[in-house]
Amino acid sequence: MSVEVGAAPEAGAARLSVEHETTYRYDHPVEQAQHIACLRPLSDAGQRLLGFEMRVEPTPAQHSTRRDSHGNSRAYFAMHAAHAQLSVVARSEVLVHHRYRGLVPDAGPTCGEVRERLSYRAKAPFEPASEYLYTSPFVPLHAELRDYGIQSLQDERPLAEAAIELMQRIHRDFEYAPASTDISTPILDVLDQRKGVCQDFAHLMLGCLRACGLAGRYVSGYLLTRPPPGQEALVGADASHAWLSVWVPGLGLPLAEDWLDLDPTNDAVPGVHHVRVAHGRDFGDVTPLRGIIRGGGKHTLEVRVTTRLL
Repeated sequence: MSVEVGAAPEAGAARLSVEHETTYRYDHPVEQAQHIACLRPLSDAGQRLLGFEMRVEPTPAQHSTRRDSHGNSRAYFAMHAAHAQLSVVARSEVLVHHRYRGLVPDAGPTCGEVRERLSYRAKAPFEPASEYLYTSPFVPLHAELRDYGIQSLQDERPLAEAAIELMQRIHRDFEYAPASTDISTPILDVLDQRKGVCQDFAHLMLGCLRACGLAGRYVSGYLLTRPPPGQEALVGADASHAWLSVWVPGLGLPLAEDWLDLDPTNDAVPGVHHVRVAHGRDFGDVTPLRGIIRGGGKHTLEVRVTTRLL
């Protein structure tokens, strides 16, 4: 594990450690397996990765890492020997900056101005944020989502202010209910049932934004759910967390890079207790661990995440 020497917490920043352990136990031996892990936190202007290591047992026969099209780090590993259990432990140390200190929600471009900038115009330069404007496997675009979102996302309103209001409405209108859904639950079922988990709320708000002609991306990461004394606990349990970011060009905050992160599960603009691992169109782009196996039969899955303030 490589850690920067003397990387002390700075003003408006927090130093966090994360341990993410995933264990699969199979009824019968797995003969061969190939897996992709998306567990290494991002390192950019707003978050500095100080150290990272990932251990896999049994030891893979092949192991490599690369960047995907969204800029996330992915680890690829394969095992060709029979095994009845797979354990993947990722340990990270991250310095998280407060990217939204000084945010003025009623400043910046309006919803209408951003919609116009994202709309197609012949011979106009390509806008990379438009990649997050369209439907994706977990975020289909529905009229019902537009109807819900447009109540906040009116043309004349500053986009940051309107998006925060939409986040607040989702937090107020929907119940956080663990085990009430799974990743296959359709987004319209979540809208009808008015309950779900962090993944659902992120997908729901992304659907509202995109159906209203605005760009939003899914963010996976971790959350410090046991804050320092005197600070309110956040919802999300000790597991991977999910939120989203909306594209607000000219936001005026250098560390944010034109993206405003919003956490509808906690009705919060993330500060220093959210660790970003990856971003993409939806959950499918940033799944922490997935793979293809031969054999194994039924299996049990155990995931444990511990996030600490250093």
